Amino acid sequence: MQATVRLGLTDLTRILRVWGGEEDCVEVTEDVQDLYWMELGYDSLSVLQTIGSIERKYDVLLDGELLELADTPRRFLRLVNEVLGSRTVAV
Repeated sequence: MQATVRLGLTDLTRILRVWGGEEDCVEVTEDVQDLYWMELGYDSLSVLQTIGSIERKYDVLLDGELLELADTPRRFLRLVNEVLGSRTVAV
């Protein structure tokens, strides 16, 4: 049986908290996932570190332009899940 791996909003929030800190950053929820990273308190370095963490955890290579295209959490999840969706894992 094959399963598609997906990154959920909760997973993304957990990873962002590790790299972006918890004090100055807004919690990423359904209500704010269309705001830009900077509006949420995350800088480009925390997003880059999040990308690296996802690449290691899911053993994928994400396009370097992902950061430019994925300027909100919703866009980020869509693009990451497109990459993850192209892979399947045996269960």
